[in-house]
Amino acid sequence: MSIFEDFFLPHNLEEDGEFMPLLSLDEDESLNSNETFPEMLPVLALKNTVLFPGIVIPITVGRDKSIKAIYKAYEEDRIIAVLSQKDSKVEEPTPQDLYKVGTVARILKLLKMPDGTATAIIQGRKRITIEEFISTNPYLIGKFNVLQEKSPEQGNLEYEAVISSIKDMAKEIIQLSPNIPSEAVVMLKNITNSTFLINFISSNLGIKVSAKQAVLEISDPEEKAKAILEHMDNELQLLELKYKIESKVRGDIEKQQRDYFLNQQLKTIQEELGQSPQEEEIKTLIERAKKKKWTKEVEDVFQKEVSKLKRMNPQVAEYSVQMNYLDLLIELPWNEYSKDNFNLKKVKQVLDKDHFGLEEVKKRILEHLAVLKLKGDMKAPILCLVGPPGVGKTSLGKSIANALKRKFVRMSLGGLHDESEIRGHRKTYIGAMPGRIIQNLKKIKTANPVFILDEIDKVGKDFRGDPSSALLEVLDPEQNSTFHDNYLDIEFDLSKVLFIATANSLSTIQPALLDRMEIIDISGYSMEEKIEIAKQHLIPEQRVEHGLEAKQIKLKDNIIQKIIQDYTRESGVRSLNRQIAGVMRATAKKVAMEEKYNITVKPGELKEILGPSRFSTDLYQEQQSHGVAVGLAWTRVGGDILFIESSLSKGKGKLTLTGNLGDVMKESATTALSYLKSNGDALGINPGIFEEQDIHIHVPEGAIPKDGPSAGITMLTALASAFNKRPVKPHLAMTGEITLRGKVLPVGGIKEKILAAKRAGINEIILCKDNKKHVEQINQDYIKGLQFHYVDRMQEVLDLAVGF
Repeated sequence: MSIFEDFFLPHNLEEDGEFMPLLSLDEDESLNSNETFPEMLPVLALKNTVLFPGIVIPITVGRDKSIKAIYKAYEEDRIIAVLSQKDSKVEEPTPQDLYKVGTVARILKLLKMPDGTATAIIQGRKRITIEEFISTNPYLIGKFNVLQEKSPEQGNLEYEAVISSIKDMAKEIIQLSPNIPSEAVVMLKNITNSTFLINFISSNLGIKVSAKQAVLEISDPEEKAKAILEHMDNELQLLELKYKIESKVRGDIEKQQRDYFLNQQLKTIQEELGQSPQEEEIKTLIERAKKKKWTKEVEDVFQKEVSKLKRMNPQVAEYSVQMNYLDLLIELPWNEYSKDNFNLKKVKQVLDKDHFGLEEVKKRILEHLAVLKLKGDMKAPILCLVGPPGVGKTSLGKSIANALKRKFVRMSLGGLHDESEIRGHRKTYIGAMPGRIIQNLKKIKTANPVFILDEIDKVGKDFRGDPSSALLEVLDPEQNSTFHDNYLDIEFDLSKVLFIATANSLSTIQPALLDRMEIIDISGYSMEEKIEIAKQHLIPEQRVEHGLEAKQIKLKDNIIQKIIQDYTRESGVRSLNRQIAGVMRATAKKVAMEEKYNITVKPGELKEILGPSRFSTDLYQEQQSHGVAVGLAWTRVGGDILFIESSLSKGKGKLTLTGNLGDVMKESATTALSYLKSNGDALGINPGIFEEQDIHIHVPEGAIPKDGPSAGITMLTALASAFNKRPVKPHLAMTGEITLRGKVLPVGGIKEKILAAKRAGINEIILCKDNKKHVEQINQDYIKGLQFHYVDRMQEVLDLAVGF
């Protein structure tokens, strides 16, 4: 509350509430009189205010001790001591709860109220300080000394300047406070006594009781004036900020009202002239609708919704919802298709130019185009490209779109949890939107784009629904011709859309969804393929990215091969691309700084540019001790090499498995041991050793979870090597599942495993006979130098690996 609001605004006044200060009838007389007061006086405790000399305030007295004290004083000489409480929450104050400095006051008027309380008008006379409390019952009585007031020095220019500033600041506060009448300025002019002016403003300041008490206790008038000026300055700043905020809000409201009135006037004028903006919008919608190639069903819905729109009040919220819905109907590409490129040779050239290898995918796209060219109409296939990261699954989709001359849309499904992202919300909800499939089709304005559903194996599921179940309708060629979006609420034909999903693994895809897609495996790249990809795509792209010309840097095949072998371990080419970028940056720096360098990068320079080699094939090629075999594993990022280590120690035949192994892998170890126990005599193993030795099988890199049956023959070989103390043949790796009958069963991921073996410098690989067909699918140029041993029984594995 501002300085003078208490004076001019009526209050419900209590001794513990707000108060209304009044001017003294004779301020000079009240401040400068030489009247004397008794040494002992009844004490009145005030809760939320401080009484200053010369100020008249009405108070309501409600506490029992206070009523007794004020009646006693009024009956005698009408003089009472007024002290402020330190804590307003205390209902029965003791001497320790009161400030030592207060004001002696005269009771001008005392009225007894019907509710038992009393209303008194008191006038502050002099400042006093308490020496001691004489009594606390039936009310407080204290012994006091009157404090002598210092008069301001005559001619003190600094004091006069402060008083002038106080008056000027008070006028500013009155002007900024809407609740204070302008007559307050006149009242201020009539106050001639500077001491009373300070007391009056102090009494009215909207500050804490403790701050007011501090001002009351100041004896020096100049110091008191400066303290008041500081408090007023803070209040003025607060008022100015409040005024600024209110002015801005008022301006915004006035602008809104002005715009509203102008719009109403414009509406009235347009109605008088026979015009209406809403009618114009509806007319435009109808004109646009005439150009659409939609079915009768869609047209009927559109006409029905337009009729509903015409009956709506434009001011209601539903009007804009209805307008947005009709706008979506018109924007969607109903039976609007881009023309396909049926020049199959040209399509093949584009696909071959953008991506090296990936023959199976290219073959499937060309087959689809061939049938479309001959038949003229065909439902698009739903393809799912599965392979490790970095092999070009997503970029292949864009390449297919360019080859077919279709629009391209990519929708990432990784981490998607909400079913509404696919099917949309019902338009009755606030903020409802169509699903992302309909939104993307609206954006590209064609109903037969190439639509990439990226990372379909990473779709989530929670309380908001299961997006993978919503995709069942989208990816079913028998259902997606009548796709239903909740917002659109009309069937839309997606059968001409060429959906291409990408995934790193099939294990996390819902079986029903997997059944609807045509799976195309994209295996990792061989060394030769990576070299070609680097030469045809990665090096030219990175050269342009780094502002280099072809004549400024050359990377020969042996350098690319060394980068692949020593600095990458991947199925794709992402890491290779980053390493090539590192070479380009180093060259760009030398060109920019005009340093001398070799245009053709030498093998010895790679260590300086890319750092020391990160990977080595020596580990896999050296002669291992007995009990160690090398296996081949498949991971989401491609093939990998796996060591199986086994050791024997004195014990009772206990089998220990470590290395973060899954249940299937543990079962393979148990099966291998059981086979050796049952065939120990034939293999030259003493049967008693199984009861006398504890067996420990460990697979290194224990932080990585491992599972699957393909390490079966590797575990068998490692155990046989440990029992016979014969090392496994060097440069040899193997993969295959085993059975108790001694059979070797086929496993998956053969291409990735073979490429991993070649990267690691392995020369010989043992596989199941049934996996031979998978090896034959690999380009034979990429597996030169590898010798394959196809086996059917576990005895053959041991003969090849350990030499039984």
